[in-house]
Amino acid sequence: MHPLHTTIPSTIIHSERLLLKALTPGVMNLVYTTLPDEHIKIFLGLTEAELLTEQGKFQKGLTMHNRSFRNFLLIDKADGNVIGKCGFHTWYPDHSRAEIGYNMNNDEVKGKGYMKEAFRPILNYGFETMKLNRIEAFIGRRNEASQRLVKGCGFVEEGVMREHYCKNGIIEDSVCFSLLRREFI
Repeated sequence: MHPLHTTIPSTIIHSERLLLKALTPGVMNLVYTTLPDEHIKIFLGLTEAELLTEQGKFQKGLTMHNRSFRNFLLIDKADGNVIGKCGFHTWYPDHSRAEIGYNMNNDEVKGKGYMKEAFRPILNYGFETMKLNRIEAFIGRRNEASQRLVKGCGFVEEGVMREHYCKNGIIEDSVCFSLLRREFI
């Protein structure tokens, strides 16, 4: 793990090849208010362009009075690099539900089972620690790898949300999946 990851305390979940470091609103506030940009890029595993986007999100406010997030950095134990992120956004504590989102930082780490390895411990964290009853996933129709991932963890397809998401300036449909606490094995 990079020394920067020890400077800001946070929950860490261990899997075989990964450290899953929790990013809470408090952690993100410390990151953006105490670290210089170069350190933020290393800490979060961001490119320069991604840093600008994420700083803009931070300046707009990451949480609201009725919703929050809990994300995890996927840190490769072998080299200490951040290789992706997975976690919950649009978390409505009053309704015990959240949407799960995830991404790998580059194509070199895709297809190696890292996200599958991280997914179950993070789902467990959502149900046990966050006390979620429902976890939702909205996935593009053509994203077959992501659909296989959620189905493999027991998510149920609920339907299609028409023109639900804008990616690279293109509005596309999302397939809606959910997993209930009682269904999680």
